[in-house]
Amino acid sequence: MKTKKQPTLEESLSEVSAVIDKMEHGELTLEQSLEHFERGIGLIKHSQKVLAEAEQKVQILLQNNDREELLPYENSNDAIE
Repeated sequence: MKTKKQPTLEESLSEVSAVIDKMEHGELTLEQSLEHFERGIGLIKHSQKVLAEAEQKVQILLQNNDREELLPYENSNDAIE
């Protein structure tokens, strides 16, 4: 069984845009419109998850950056007295 690759954020947003366009300008049946709506909701939820994960990574990087202190360089040969 193959696992389906998740779309990138850009791919998701592009597909959401296409779905909206089809729903606004296409001659869709009610069933087709519901299928497109369901697909769009799934893509939006996926996009929100991707953005939340990216935001979490940024927060972690910022927190780690605030904690780091530059230590003075000490040459081990110079330390011997």
